[in-house]
Amino acid sequence: MQIDASEDGADAPRAPTEPRPEDAPAAAGAGPGATTHFGFSEIPEAEKAGRVEGVFTSVASRYDLMNDLMSARIHRLWKEAALDWLAPRAGMRLLDVAGGTGDIAFRFLRRTKGTGSVTVCDLTEGMLEEGRRRAEAQGVHGVTWVQGDAMALPFEDRSFDAYTIAFGIRNVTRPQKALEEAYRVLKPGGRLIVLEFSAIPQPALAQAYDLYSFNVIPALGEAVTGDRDSYQYLVESIRRFPDQETFLGMIRDAGFGRAAYRNLTLGVAAVHSGWRL
Repeated sequence: MQIDASEDGADAPRAPTEPRPEDAPAAAGAGPGATTHFGFSEIPEAEKAGRVEGVFTSVASRYDLMNDLMSARIHRLWKEAALDWLAPRAGMRLLDVAGGTGDIAFRFLRRTKGTGSVTVCDLTEGMLEEGRRRAEAQGVHGVTWVQGDAMALPFEDRSFDAYTIAFGIRNVTRPQKALEEAYRVLKPGGRLIVLEFSAIPQPALAQAYDLYSFNVIPALGEAVTGDRDSYQYLVESIRRFPDQETFLGMIRDAGFGRAAYRNLTLGVAAVHSGWRL
C-alpha cells in the first residue's frame, strides 16, 4: 500500500507567504474576472463552490458505494493509512473537513475508543445528512456536524488538535486558502493530515490509470447514480490537482513545519502531513 515517502522532519516552519505568480488568479479572491478550474473547464471563481456543491448533492446517497466500486475498496485502506500516520490519542479534538459522510470521523472515534471528539465540516448539506443518517444507523456518538466552507471555517483560532481532509481539498476553489485556514484553527502542536489523489510517477502506469479513469469511472457513475457528468468532473479534478512535491510546498507556504508526504498505491493517492509548531 505505501511505497515511498518524503519526510523532511527537520525543516523549519514557514510563515504564510504571498501567492506564487502561477497561483495569482486563484489566490486573488473572487475579484472581477477571477477564474478557476472546474475539471478541465475554466469558470468564474465565484461559481465553483456552487458547482461543487451541486456535484456532491447529486452523488451523496451513493457516494460511499461509488468509492468502493471505483477503488475496489482500496480507499478504505488509504483512510486507515492516513489515520495510522495521525496516530489519534485519547481526548484528541479533530476537525474533519469535507468529511460529510463520516468515514474519517467514525474511524477516528473507534481509534480513540470514544474519548475523542470530531467536528465534521462540509460545504454540502446533502453529504452531512448522509453522515448523520449513517451515524444514527451505526449508533455513533461524539460527532458535531457543521455546514461550512474550507476557505472560511466557522471556528475560533487554535481550536483543534488535528485537522483532516480526505479527497476534498482538490474541490476547494483556493486550496492554499484552505491550508491557511487549517493552520489558523489548529492549536500549537496541532497536526494537519491531507489525503488526496495524486500523481503516479511511472509514465506507463499513469497512462493505464488514465485509461481506466476516463473510460470506466464516468460510465460507472452513470450506471450506479445516473450522473455521468459529476464523475467526469471528479476524474478531471484529479488531473488538475498539484503533484506531491508542489502540494508539499503549498503546505510549507501555509506555515506548517515538518511537512512530509507518503505515496499510497504507486502514487495513485498520497498522504501529506504538517505540524503547527
